[in-house]
Amino acid sequence: MFVLNVIGKGADPALFAGLGTGAAKILSPGYAFDLPVADRSALTAARAAGGSAALDINLVATAMRRKKLLVADMDSTIINVECLDELADMAGLKPQIAAITERAMRGELEFEAALKERVGMLRGLPLSALEKTYAERVRLNPGAKSLLATMRANGAHTMLVSGGFGYFTQRVAQAAGFHVERGNTLLDDGEALTGEVAMPILGRQAKLEALEEAAHHLNIDFAQTLAVGDGANDLAMIQRAGLGVAYHAKPVVAEAAGAAINHNDLTALLYLQGYSDDEMVRTD
Repeated sequence: MFVLNVIGKGADPALFAGLGTGAAKILSPGYAFDLPVADRSALTAARAAGGSAALDINLVATAMRRKKLLVADMDSTIINVECLDELADMAGLKPQIAAITERAMRGELEFEAALKERVGMLRGLPLSALEKTYAERVRLNPGAKSLLATMRANGAHTMLVSGGFGYFTQRVAQAAGFHVERGNTLLDDGEALTGEVAMPILGRQAKLEALEEAAHHLNIDFAQTLAVGDGANDLAMIQRAGLGVAYHAKPVVAEAAGAAINHNDLTALLYLQGYSDDEMVRTD
């Protein structure tokens, strides 16, 4: 069985009259609801009915809907920035490096090679720039803490898995409330970055492996997993997960993911799982 999950200000089941096979379940008055439908064909019609309204409309299977594993990307997903681009800004190289980041996230460049190129450009950047970047630029995206707190309260295991750097994943994981984190390691000489990253590089395949290993360790079906990200290096884990979500993502990711959140904050991942307002742990 499936439901149309609709999220956004002004969400009204009446907009989708005739598409449902039963009454809508209100998850958040005037903001989010589920509408039972017969099959996947309802999604195209529902998005057409939604028109230009700022609504996130997705089709979600009802079986094993509340996930037992969350694997999330960090940069531009759980946090508001791409940390590497912000480090580049400290070095006066943001336009050059951000252009490479954008191409890599769109899938136009091979991730590992693009990462090496960008890190190489930061050779000699003082280590103090990492702390300055974290303190001044990095912020959790809205809804991150509530997402983590609610899923953890309902028994889910949570992982932050990033192609970014351990310096930031460690701090972001603690701030947001993840159980564990993984990231790449920037090498330094004790005073400044050497322009190198430790091998092997955590990229698309490593993210997929993190999801698969965690599901195996937890002894859960992949239908019970949720993966979320915004860039091309997140695609493999998003496509493998029971619920793969493209979050304010690049077009190549949004087109391939099972669900897309383009207008709302990270609590949308809870509504996708059928949580109502009174079931959420609000901490943001």
